[in-house]
Amino acid sequence: MSHAGGVDLNSDVGEGFGHWPGGPDEELMPLLTSVNVACGFHAGDPSIMRRTCHFARAHNCAIGAQVSYPDLAGFGRRFIDMRPTELTDAVVYQLGALEAFAHSSDSRVRYVKPHGALYNTIVEHEAQALAVVDGLRDYNAELPMLGLPGSAVQRACEAAGVRFVTEGFADRAYTPEGRLVPRTQAGALITDPAAAANQAVRLAKSGVESICVHSDTPGAVAIVGAVSKALIAAGYQLQPFAR
Repeated sequence: MSHAGGVDLNSDVGEGFGHWPGGPDEELMPLLTSVNVACGFHAGDPSIMRRTCHFARAHNCAIGAQVSYPDLAGFGRRFIDMRPTELTDAVVYQLGALEAFAHSSDSRVRYVKPHGALYNTIVEHEAQALAVVDGLRDYNAELPMLGLPGSAVQRACEAAGVRFVTEGFADRAYTPEGRLVPRTQAGALITDPAAAANQAVRLAKSGVESICVHSDTPGAVAIVGAVSKALIAAGYQLQPFAR
């Protein structure tokens, strides 16, 4: 079989808080190449962040900072009309917090991926997209940004000289315009492993550099397993995009 190249497989992890356990991180990480670690604003607390970075290091997963609106109660899935400077500062704050725990695990933060409502907002919202990119640049302009192709944040990254990495979702339905179907709509989640695997291969063939499966999607471990096998069978080597 001809070699199709490399593709990254990522998931959101560390999404517990206090006594709330979060997703099946330890089962997922052996199957993943990158992990988007909650930084305390939508989920995660200091102990969970430390533990998650330790697991990521043990499984050779690249650690990404999953930055969010300050919205623990809403799991970061509600839009907040923040001033751009406040949003920039929130990004820097979350990056610094996660970097401390990554460092304690003999690793480091290797990329940034916005979470939830922030991820979707900066597909179109130019001011917030620029604010997030400004936060990344203030912290470390060498870090890549992971996001949706054709988005405002992609344009902001390209204008700022920041590497933008295109992402596709195996477990989410798309609109004809290439946007994600809102979670409030029926059929927004793809929970059938075979369907998710087929979508992942289509996305990889379309040129996206990283494929995501959400850890809180029902049956996430089975879905990631099916996606991994399908990508390998299609000739892709699973590898992190950020070294």
